[in-house]
Amino acid sequence: MAEVKVIKLPIKEKLKKSLVVTATTYTIKNRSTIDFYTKSGFKITKTNPKLDRVIAVSHDLKKLFNYGDSVLIQGIGKHSGVYYIRDLMDSKWKNRIDILLNPNDLLITYYKVKIILMNKKEVQ
Repeated sequence: MAEVKVIKLPIKEKLKKSLVVTATTYTIKNRSTIDFYTKSGFKITKTNPKLDRVIAVSHDLKKLFNYGDSVLIQGIGKHSGVYYIRDLMDSKWKNRIDILLNPNDLLITYYKVKIILMNKKEVQ
């Protein structure tokens, strides 16, 4: 009989290929000049923050990701693409991501959005 080995994987390894979440959008319109940094310490481009491809994640999702991880977001039309986890949402939200847009962009909520953790080779 073959020996069975139990391997405890770090939480990142337990992440399925994809997750389905709710996605909302946010801007930095009302932030002061000293507040152009995300929770991870990433400096946001004031003139065109959408170019930074930043998303914030809810606290429950933060347990699955690290700041700087890249994810492919699908199912949100023109906003679909690769983003970087650089911010953290308020603790009241669950299973949610927040996409940083420019101050004049229309704020939208998307439901049943697929996010896929990318490895560094896929992003380059």
